Amino acid sequence: MPTPEKIIYDPNPPVDPRVETLVNELIGRVADKWTLLVLEELEDHGTCRFTELSRRVPGISQKMLTQTLRQMERDGLVVRTVHPVVPPKVEYCLTDLGHSLGEAFCGVWVWAEANLERVARARMAFDARG
Repeated sequence: MPTPEKIIYDPNPPVDPRVETLVNELIGRVADKWTLLVLEELEDHGTCRFTELSRRVPGISQKMLTQTLRQMERDGLVVRTVHPVVPPKVEYCLTDLGHSLGEAFCGVWVWAEANLERVARARMAFDARG
């Protein structure tokens, strides 16, 4: 009778380097507060003009908003629509990909809400030792 194959657990399975690169890039970009704030505003308010976004995201400069939106557009998170009117009207809205990223980060909010008191207690205990 043949012996059953032994399954060996590999704690470090091979990772597709393209996936690893994308995750590292997205974490760096999305962890940026401006990207998260723009993502949240577009999620909450739908299609927004550039000037509307600049009003809704406190403290963001025009240059930083432009850079953030360009990178989000490059990553496929937003669609930029230019309307041929004078003065130019430019609008941004989330793509399905952008919405799905927003949903993924919603989990962080849920976790924070559920663990707010535990984190506060841990911080107080740590600070008391200092």
